Amino acid sequence: MSRILIRDGDGIPLVGAVEVAERFHARLRGLLGRASLPDGAGMLLRPCRSIHMWFMRFPIDAAFLDADLRVLRVVRHLRPWRIAVAPRGTRCVLETAAGGLAAVEPGRQLALE
Repeated sequence: MSRILIRDGDGIPLVGAVEVAERFHARLRGLLGRASLPDGAGMLLRPCRSIHMWFMRFPIDAAFLDADLRVLRVVRHLRPWRIAVAPRGTRCVLETAAGGLAAVEPGRQLALE
């Protein structure tokens, strides 16, 4: 497990336990089959350009990030059976339980530790 930090400012921890999904099957499965995601936990899908919520059981927050982990767009409370299309330049997506990215805005620099 890794951590995601908000890098600008003083390196405030944003997500304490991040599962990184880099292989095809891990990205394909994502959070499917889970009943929930604990507070402070998340999944980083890379590479990834868009996400869907088919068959999901709970809403999530999603941050679309460029190759340097700079936030391009944040979608909050994305409900099951919805799609979120990524903006141009997206290379990965950070997913947390709904409300987990409340402090994140476009332009913020994140870091994977």
